[in-house]
Amino acid sequence: QLQLVESGGALVQPGGSLRLSCVASGSTLDYYAIGWFRQAPGKEREGVSCMTSSGGYTIYADSVKGRFTLSRDIAKNTVYLHMNSLKPEDTAVYYCAADQYYICSDGVSDYGMDYWGKGTLVTVSS
Repeated sequence: QLQLVESGGALVQPGGSLRLSCVASGSTLDYYAIGWFRQAPGKEREGVSCMTSSGGYTIYADSVKGRFTLSRDIAKNTVYLHMNSLKPEDTAVYYCAADQYYICSDGVSDYGMDYWGKGTLVTVSS
């Protein structure tokens, strides 16, 4: 069974950058569509970005487009979320998720994602 562990969350000033990592074990990520989601205090979880299992198609939420980049390293079985120009509204717990049958599409829904990490906290504040 696939297991996911996120890391890299931290306190960062507005305008700063962070790279989140998500290490997978139990299976190889090239069989899975992957995604990053986040949940801010008092708000519902929202999709940030997703990538198809082939790696050929990536979608971003409008709120992060042009600032965040999702990537994966199959050899390391790891997914990354590179975050630039961070804003206070990016403050949230960030989760990575994966599923073999997930459909990565506009809106980055979490419907169909069966495997989740426990999350890593990103705080953007001066």
